[in-house]
Amino acid sequence: MTTDQQPATLTKAQRKQLIVKEINIHTRATFEHLALIVNVSEDTIRRDINELEKENLVIKVKGGAMASAYHHTSEQKAYSQDDKITIAQKLLPLLRKDMLLLLGGGTTIREFIKLIPGNLRITIVTASVLSAVELLDKPHIRTIMLGGQISTYSQMSFSGDVFNQLSHLKTDLCILGTNALDIEGGFSDSDWDTVQVKKAMLAASEKVAIVSISEKLNSTMKIKIANLSEVDYIVTELPPDAALLSPYKAANPKLTFL
Repeated sequence: MTTDQQPATLTKAQRKQLIVKEINIHTRATFEHLALIVNVSEDTIRRDINELEKENLVIKVKGGAMASAYHHTSEQKAYSQDDKITIAQKLLPLLRKDMLLLLGGGTTIREFIKLIPGNLRITIVTASVLSAVELLDKPHIRTIMLGGQISTYSQMSFSGDVFNQLSHLKTDLCILGTNALDIEGGFSDSDWDTVQVKKAMLAASEKVAIVSISEKLNSTMKIKIANLSEVDYIVTELPPDAALLSPYKAANPKLTFL
């Protein structure tokens, strides 16, 4: 995430609006980060989050909050949903019959699952509970759910069993969402368990595609998952020749942008 502090003169309404935008862009955010961004105390952030949750604008989770549209019971339209559908459409040509696909979670991944052709026979392995549920609507897809304790932060399974299962896999492709993407910072997150699972997913895959709306570019979180040199595809809603992507291409000429 970006770390530029905002002026201390923000009104409460402006502060809450900024908090909601930050959470929507990155799916989730910690109290600590939001306090840094908005330039107030964590206690103030907690009070704001409590109010925003009552307004159904965010959902409070351990240590922070996540976008309300991300929750499995939500019927709200996802933030930048049209852009996420564009990204999902760009992913479809990467699929092929009988491939073994390792899939992450998130609202963009959910849009991608919806678009997978109903007659395509592939095997998908996932540690994401919400991705597995979405895949139930695809009868020709064989879905393998990696089991273990479920993270309240990312709704992904994490445990020794998950890491053991991933260590015995070599999938054709791994598709992962990210909460932050940066030339120097790679792609990153703020939850230790989620990061470790994603690292193991990368190691278990021949090719890796990272999906991200452009608003997440040039931002970082506390824990790096991988450098961009470890990734094969970057998929955004932007055209591959967009000016915003030019520095990424210059720094990583082997990357393919979709």
